[in-house]
Amino acid sequence: MKILILNGPNINLLGVREPEIYGKTSYKEMIGKISEYCNNKNIETEFYQSNHEGKLVDKLQEAYFSQFDGIILNAAAYTHTSIAILDALKAINIPTVEVHLTDIDSRESFRKTSVIRDACIKTICEKGINGYLEACDFLEKYIKKNSDLK
Repeated sequence: MKILILNGPNINLLGVREPEIYGKTSYKEMIGKISEYCNNKNIETEFYQSNHEGKLVDKLQEAYFSQFDGIILNAAAYTHTSIAILDALKAINIPTVEVHLTDIDSRESFRKTSVIRDACIKTICEKGINGYLEACDFLEKYIKKNSDLK
């Protein structure tokens, strides 16, 4: 099983950016924790982070041709604005779990809208870095279940 873990703007600043909201764990530490978790489950992972919307769209399109089984996506601020990311998710049709470190529904009003949610099979919020691990577990079960139906 091969999963792309895609992160949007400012996620590379975890541990630095508003640690009272996003926590003190760095992006590098987060990648290490997720990698170790997935390696123990024999799940191959690839990580990508960009502050640029077009690069995230390009990576989603590459995921289609690289035959990823699933995607974990924290589009960060682009969650609320990017029709381009939504369209890319719809085009590639790879099972995607939307992840947010915080509860976007209890924050500023503009954060309550997720334009990408309609193209995702699940949304996980407010679990911090553990939300990524929950997304891995969910995708693993979802992909196995759906491959059994083929």
